[in-house]
Amino acid sequence: MSAFRLQQLKSHILFESKIAAMSGSPSPLTTHVLNTALGVPGTNVTLRLYQQDTTTNVWQLITTGTTNDDGRCPGLITQEQFKAGVYKLHFETGQYWASMGQTSFYPYVEIVFTITDPGQKYHVPLLVSRFSYSTYRGS
Repeated sequence: MSAFRLQQLKSHILFESKIAAMSGSPSPLTTHVLNTALGVPGTNVTLRLYQQDTTTNVWQLITTGTTNDDGRCPGLITQEQFKAGVYKLHFETGQYWASMGQTSFYPYVEIVFTITDPGQKYHVPLLVSRFSYSTYRGS
């Protein structure tokens, strides 16, 4: 491998390490929006994370965010905030499609899931098109 290529790789690794260090502790819960109709990340999707109150069953807002150029929303929740319970990710999919001059069958998508072990990492991606969506528990 050439010295030039090695230097490029080193710079990339150092840059990624710096970004990780600046962002602090990684969120134990991550999401990723993928536009399956176009095969691109879902950028600028507004989302909200809620946790259900165990005594009242009322949804408590934890954070609001917007997906970045890679379709991700870093820093959803801190490890200290992350407790066992029922959570909801609310994605403003209608606004996302409208921003591209298109309509959508789904004005929003809500994914409700249960966290039983807050010591684990959870990844909840949203694969979306104008007329369908799916999700799964990733790693």
